[in-house]
Amino acid sequence: MTLNVGQRVRLAADLRLAGSVTPAGEPPEETGAFAASLALAAGIEGTVEHVDEHHRQQSHEVREYLRLKSLLDDFGHQMPSASRKQLEEQVGALEEQWVAYQRRMLRVTVRVRLDNGFVLDDAPEEAFTSA
Repeated sequence: MTLNVGQRVRLAADLRLAGSVTPAGEPPEETGAFAASLALAAGIEGTVEHVDEHHRQQSHEVREYLRLKSLLDDFGHQMPSASRKQLEEQVGALEEQWVAYQRRMLRVTVRVRLDNGFVLDDAPEEAFTSA
């Protein structure tokens, strides 16, 4: 599911947020003065304020697959059959890495202002469902 700014969403699972807290006005270097934990129950609704798409970095194998596939698509019909066959084999050998990259190519995070006033920022899109 792709979320959009302004869309009403519902928290899909219980969340527990934990970490250190710094009192307002204190220098950030003095972290750890307090420990905190907050639980948010599944079903809390809110509104999407911001959507960020993060593209994963391509590995050498993925870049090579794209280069060879482009070469094959653009010039394969002009190549001698032995060269074309060799290029097809090279592309085929890298196809598994390309498919794996496509599965994890895009990571989407959102900023959601919950109805109770809390804001979840940089939360994975999968943590929410449509309300």
